Amino acid sequence: MSTRKVSSVSFCSHQLKVLADSTRLAILELLWSGPKHVGEINAVLGLEQSLLSHHLKVLRQEGFVRATRDGKAVLYQLEPAVWSTSNGRTIDLGCCRLSFEPTFNKSLTKT
Repeated sequence: MSTRKVSSVSFCSHQLKVLADSTRLAILELLWSGPKHVGEINAVLGLEQSLLSHHLKVLRQEGFVRATRDGKAVLYQLEPAVWSTSNGRTIDLGCCRLSFEPTFNKSLTKT
C-alpha cells in the first residue's frame, strides 16, 4: 500500500477511489486466479494497450498489484494485502477491509 498514513480518512478515501473503477476491479478479479501477463489480461478485457497500462500502473503505484519482469514480458500478481478465502475475496486497505462475495466476483469478468 501507499506510504501515506494508513489510518487517515484521506488515505482510506483515496484507496476506495482507486478501486471505484470497474476496469481496475476486473483486473483484480483476473489476478485473483493467479499471476498473469499483460497479454493474458488484455485477452479477457479487450482494452486499448495504453488504457490497460494506465490501470495497471495505478494499481501498482497504490500497492494492489506487483509487476515482475518475465523475459520480455511483465508478469502481474496481487500484493499480499489482496487475498482469497473460501468465503470470498478480501482487500486489506490498512484502514478497512473490503470483502467480495463469490457471486460478486463472477459478475466482474462477464461482458
